Amino acid sequence: MHGYAAPKLETVRLGLIGIGSRGSGTVRRMAGIEGVEIKVLCDLFPDRVSAALESIRGFPQHSPDSYSGSEDEWKRVCEREDIDLIYIATPWRLHSIIAVHAMEREKHVYTELPVANTIEECWQVVETSERTRRHCFMGCSSCHDGMSAVVLNMVRRGFLGEIIHGEGNYIHDRVSKTEARWVRDKENHNWFGFRPWRLKENINRNGTLYPEHGLGPVAQMMDLNYGDQMDYMVSISSDDFTLADKMKELAAMDDFYQPYVGLNFRGNMNITVIRTHKGRTIMLQHDISSPRPGSRFQLISGDKGIYHANPPRIATSDEGWIPGEEFKALVEKYTPEMTKKFDEKVRHASQVSSGRSYEVVTASDWRLIDCLRNGLPLEMDVYDAALWSAITPLSEWSVSHEGTSVKVPDFTAGAWKTNKRGMDISVRNGGTTALA
Repeated sequence: MHGYAAPKLETVRLGLIGIGSRGSGTVRRMAGIEGVEIKVLCDLFPDRVSAALESIRGFPQHSPDSYSGSEDEWKRVCEREDIDLIYIATPWRLHSIIAVHAMEREKHVYTELPVANTIEECWQVVETSERTRRHCFMGCSSCHDGMSAVVLNMVRRGFLGEIIHGEGNYIHDRVSKTEARWVRDKENHNWFGFRPWRLKENINRNGTLYPEHGLGPVAQMMDLNYGDQMDYMVSISSDDFTLADKMKELAAMDDFYQPYVGLNFRGNMNITVIRTHKGRTIMLQHDISSPRPGSRFQLISGDKGIYHANPPRIATSDEGWIPGEEFKALVEKYTPEMTKKFDEKVRHASQVSSGRSYEVVTASDWRLIDCLRNGLPLEMDVYDAALWSAITPLSEWSVSHEGTSVKVPDFTAGAWKTNKRGMDISVRNGGTTALA
């Protein structure tokens, strides 16, 4: 499926499954892209669907049907013949199940991270995509947005030289906040903090549970799946110093948390180190339960220079970081055409965002729809989705075996040695889709 171009879709008819805290924003994001027609909104809870319908009332081109009330309603959505693309924004455990079901019913798939939870599911998604000739795109806006795209252009044009090492994180504090973060919103089946299913993902699991945002940009800069490939990895985790105590504290205020008292939560910090076939290294960190500033793509280092993300800076020698004005000039020089085109479309659009980051149309969203409408290969394909998602179960295995190294599967079956680069940051083709 690498380099595969499906027939053009003048209008991308969309079925959206999962209208929770991410999916509700996704509805507004996708409604703001030219050539998208939202045909269906589906969620277990009817009030979520009603709220999503209300949120896009200002977009008259969308009048989606509603599916809700049953855990199997998503199957009915996938079986409709008037849908081209299924967007999956459900809890993680359903991603591969829905993706496979949708592709087998001739639908392209756009899924939130991750595409799968086990190595077996990763292979199933890859094999289904290949057999059905349907795209399976795992959204990872970190690859397209802001400085990631600029630095990718720097790497591809040789500014940092031969790439040696990269670092990415998912550091996003969800515990050390005010108590208001943990107050349940029973009316909306949610609360600001851990969603119930997300909290459960941290029980009896130990590894890097959400690596894709930090890994994706590094993988693109190292040409993984098209020129290089992961070889093996090791992973270790600290103990849990916060989550178990937090459950005791919360249970004293709200009986809902009582079943979580005394359970085994994952370690606060996981560190995963990967070596590629070309001898490069990647370090990933995962910590969502310590009081640390957020961090995703962190660092890329070559034999001619280094980029460090927090704060954004570049060095080309051991004499220190280059001055601010010189840094700004480099950013302007290496801002890719993709970013320029997207930013221009944002300036001309009247409604491309609302509030939370989940509601802001991203370059990743725009480029996916643009590629489908122009009959172009997607910039990230099913092999990227499988490779990046596989790191989680592999890390869990390594942690449970005291940091023993483990081989990383090659989902391309050797094609990485000859595959051409994917992500077209120069926008040689397409780029014609507008924003609303």
